[in-house]
Amino acid sequence: MSVGIRGHLVHFLSDPSLGGSEAVQNFSDGVLIIEAGCVAACGPYASLAERYRACDERYYYPDRFVLPGFVDTHTHFAQTDIIASPSPSLLHWLEHYTFPEEAKFADPNHGRAVAQFFIQELLRQGITTASIFATVHPESCEAIFQAAHDRAMRVIAGKVLMDQNAPDFLCDTAKGGIEASRALVERWHGRGRTPRFIPTSSETQLRLAATLYHEIPDLHLQSHVAENEDEIAWVKQLYPISRSYLQVYQDFGLLGPRATYAHCIWFDDDDRRLMAATQTAAAFCPTSNLFLGSGLFDLAAARSHGLTVGLATDVGGGTSFSMLRTMQEAYKVAQLKGLTMTAEECFYLATLGGAKALGLDSMIGSFKTGKEADVIVVNPEATDLCSRRMQSTKTLSEQLFVTMMLGDERMIEQTHILGRPMQTIEPKGAARAN
Repeated sequence: MSVGIRGHLVHFLSDPSLGGSEAVQNFSDGVLIIEAGCVAACGPYASLAERYRACDERYYYPDRFVLPGFVDTHTHFAQTDIIASPSPSLLHWLEHYTFPEEAKFADPNHGRAVAQFFIQELLRQGITTASIFATVHPESCEAIFQAAHDRAMRVIAGKVLMDQNAPDFLCDTAKGGIEASRALVERWHGRGRTPRFIPTSSETQLRLAATLYHEIPDLHLQSHVAENEDEIAWVKQLYPISRSYLQVYQDFGLLGPRATYAHCIWFDDDDRRLMAATQTAAAFCPTSNLFLGSGLFDLAAARSHGLTVGLATDVGGGTSFSMLRTMQEAYKVAQLKGLTMTAEECFYLATLGGAKALGLDSMIGSFKTGKEADVIVVNPEATDLCSRRMQSTKTLSEQLFVTMMLGDERMIEQTHILGRPMQTIEPKGAARAN
């Protein structure tokens, strides 16, 4: 079935921080032609009107931005029910909220209920691809994979590996954790597996994880690094001869393509060079870093060393599922570090930049012909304030900036996965074309 989507199309051909205006492509009255779930054509309505009218399903979103779906490069579905829990620090958060909450996921019914809510919430926020932490329980992975599969949604997820320095009721074993991960890989076609962070995995488990990561060419890996100064001190006690926290991962063979590490705050330039040299990506988690008082990610330094960076909500340390709110906080964090970002740079991090960070940019992240047609529709005048403010904008850049800084989930009118609309209620202001 062919699908046509018409509206103000905006997507990125490259990183605007490097390519400037040439990195952005937009058609104020544009059309996407989608065939077999993939982009067959993208351009102005004037050029594609005949093909649009011939589509079996046609969607018309006047005065709306039509963007590639948002990509969340790091989040925790098992922490959905502890979002907005007060805590003075990361390690306190883990001990008092995260570990007790994750224990509930030994019950498959609980995992399925949370997974269904979580995936639906992502779609409501315009997130069409996510890299998701589950728990140590294989059943939790089954739940999140099934919930995504039911909606044809692309996700990266895997079983947490954790065999030490955690409550007994959440620990696996070095060998058992890898065997369970391998079974999940075989069942779900190569989606990843996840050491929580260095202190909660033994040397044996880390070596086995690296073996599995390198054994399967398209396997993904995700973890956390250099988020909090207390965490770094703990790692230093465990591995006193290693140059840095990141170096421990490198020593075990856990850096490389398709590996994404959340936070990356307390890095020096050698760490940044190591990330870039190994093609390891960073997930920038601004709301979480601010909420837990962890520190400020240095995007300018990351860029100067050639790091690949994506944006992440990091729910539930992160305080919102909304990528628009996450962009707001990313902008503010960058300001505090002396970097003023453009709206285009922020939207890039949430779309094509995130896809690059996850090694999925050949499949998603833009409207390039052949890519999967994950599409969101954004109403820049969803609230009275936004509508009033938008009247005084003169350029696309200003319109995107207002949308980003004043936006939230109310702006997401529709989410299409492989061209298919996922919202059950027709959004106000959208129209089926006749």
